[in-house]
Amino acid sequence: MSVADRVRVHEVKLLSDHWYVLKTTRFDFLRRDGQWQTQARETYDRGNGAAILLYNLAQRSVVLTRQFRYPAFVNGHDDLMVEVPAGVLDAASPEDCIRAEAEQEAGYRVREPRKVFEAFMSPGAVTERLHFFIAEYEPGDRIGDGGGLHDEGEDIEVFELPFDAAMAMVARGEIVDAKTIMLLQYGALQLFAA
Repeated sequence: MSVADRVRVHEVKLLSDHWYVLKTTRFDFLRRDGQWQTQARETYDRGNGAAILLYNLAQRSVVLTRQFRYPAFVNGHDDLMVEVPAGVLDAASPEDCIRAEAEQEAGYRVREPRKVFEAFMSPGAVTERLHFFIAEYEPGDRIGDGGGLHDEGEDIEVFELPFDAAMAMVARGEIVDAKTIMLLQYGALQLFAA
């Protein structure tokens, strides 16, 4: 039986369509014990996205960004968020999106992005599926300053650091962004393993 056969949607209400789309839905779900249970859930649809770890094996380095994230701030994170370049797909393919985001946010041209996995980041409330990429960079791939798009409120600092320093930042709790931790852990297991 498909999961679609276990869900009967009764009502969907739009709560907000300002930055992204927030809806509340009332539905029945067929439980494992054969009982139908009525539930209500809110879903936040911000679109799907892509993220990329830019790395240099010879230098054992990575390129990361720092930027202000209001939702993290109001939840007690009193610092800028350290992240890998990432963005919402909009109408682009994941590959086209991540190439554009790497240039806009970090100033790097991505020659050969390689998709390594996909993941739902917060499936209890957010519909987003994130496409994770890696790409090796060379110093000559830096074609601009990065910094993001001013009209979207982006004010992004770009920095390069040794891979081991990035992993130490994770261990000290200085990198708390899930997509960044996931890609750095991938790097530790698959790219920079000794």
